Amino acid sequence: MKTLLEIEAGQVNLLKELCARDGISRAEAIRRAIDFYGKHMLPVVPLDAHFGYWKGRKIDADTYVDQLRDEWS
Repeated sequence: MKTLLEIEAGQVNLLKELCARDGISRAEAIRRAIDFYGKHMLPVVPLDAHFGYWKGRKIDADTYVDQLRDEWS
């Protein structure tokens, strides 16, 4: 798929440096950036994977949060 996008001058300079460093085209750099962003920003963890997180701890979650807040007061 071809696309047209508008990016700022600073981003163009960063892209140019990246491409020169890695010896790749702008298109390849943008494809890699999209892949990286998707891999690191989109993972979805099922909600049930978090159940039982506090099991076995000597402190309940509310007390833990209160202690963290107290550190900042």
